[in-house]
Amino acid sequence: MVILNGHVIDPATQFDEIADVAIENGVITRIYDHSKGQYYENDGQEVMDVKGQYVLPGFIDLHVHLRDPGLTYKEDIVTGTKAAAAGGVTTICAMPNTKPVVDSVETLKYILDKANNEGFVHVKQLSAITKGMEGKELVDMKAMFEAGAVAFSEDGKSVMDINVYREAMKQAAGMGALIMAHCEDKDLVGKGVLNEGVASERYQVPGISNSVEDVITARDIFLANETGAKLHLCHCSTIGTVELMRMAKRMGVNVTAEVCPHHFTLTDGDISEANSNYKMNPPLRSREDVKALIVGLMDGTMQAISTDHAPHSAEEKSKDFTQAPFGIVGLETSAALTYTALVSTGLMSMMDMATKMSYNPAKILGIDNEYGRITEGAKADIAVFDPEQEWIVDVNKFYSKGHNTPYNGQLLKGKVTATFVDGILKYNGKILA
Repeated sequence: MVILNGHVIDPATQFDEIADVAIENGVITRIYDHSKGQYYENDGQEVMDVKGQYVLPGFIDLHVHLRDPGLTYKEDIVTGTKAAAAGGVTTICAMPNTKPVVDSVETLKYILDKANNEGFVHVKQLSAITKGMEGKELVDMKAMFEAGAVAFSEDGKSVMDINVYREAMKQAAGMGALIMAHCEDKDLVGKGVLNEGVASERYQVPGISNSVEDVITARDIFLANETGAKLHLCHCSTIGTVELMRMAKRMGVNVTAEVCPHHFTLTDGDISEANSNYKMNPPLRSREDVKALIVGLMDGTMQAISTDHAPHSAEEKSKDFTQAPFGIVGLETSAALTYTALVSTGLMSMMDMATKMSYNPAKILGIDNEYGRITEGAKADIAVFDPEQEWIVDVNKFYSKGHNTPYNGQLLKGKVTATFVDGILKYNGKILA
């Protein structure tokens, strides 16, 4: 396959030109740079002309819930990876809060084998930090790491026993493994539902203060500094976390951070109805928090954009704010939301978007020698993105089983039109078997 006439964006080399991209045996074999008079001359290979569209490294989503095993009525590996491909996401990191929890080599291998046989994109699986995610006893971290766990996380909660968590960080540091942290003080959050302030007052529900996140963010940064662990902060939502990241950078701590599209496009003031599709954890925050997150993305304080794709059934999300589960789906909307909110408005460039959604996530995972780039010899994981195409979000057209998003019916600008995984076309407006 040769992708013709695309505007190729490669964050690894800062290449930003019209070019033809040749693919063979799952890798990028040549880039024909039009600015240097290089053009592919058809020798019989299949071609796809994408004039007027961007050719980007396939997006790498560090934070996805596939719900498989045990919760497959919400999502499974097949539907989740189809949703990823439809959104231009070619690699996903699956969180371990399944049933059973991913705390054994057996469960880990089940997921990796199923993803390899049935998945439409690459699946990297995380291990829990503690057995059963109960926060008491560490999993066999060495065994899980050697069996292929890409990182360790207790996502959905924090390990509240600081001594257990410190030992986990020490072991991770010794192996060169990544810790991905959901920063939430269990005692402080209580029965919180929406952001403490406008939203909690309007709907008369318990609030979630910024301190719920900030206190544990600070704890984790200092523990990472002490132990030498490589730390990644998930779904950051507060101005405090942005400032703590700036402090951590000055201190030289090995820490990175992600922001989700819902946290930089919506505020708690946008919750215009008692609709539990607005309920996610961390919650939608204040306008000041949103501004801080955007500035943090713009200046590099926050390195990645991830989704925290968390599908639930319609029945679960039809309950009121206090009873419905936290979570929002995002795989099929993340690129368009980012483009609409940050790129089309001039806040970020397309190079910035590709850096935050492809190259930096690859660097965080330590796979940037092959992934997250469009260079000769790299994996042919590619997203073709039309910046002019406008579309209305319609959850009934999602490949995900989860329809829980407040963006349903919203007009977005920019759409993924094709997705290649290992050089194979997986999506071209529809999923290809």
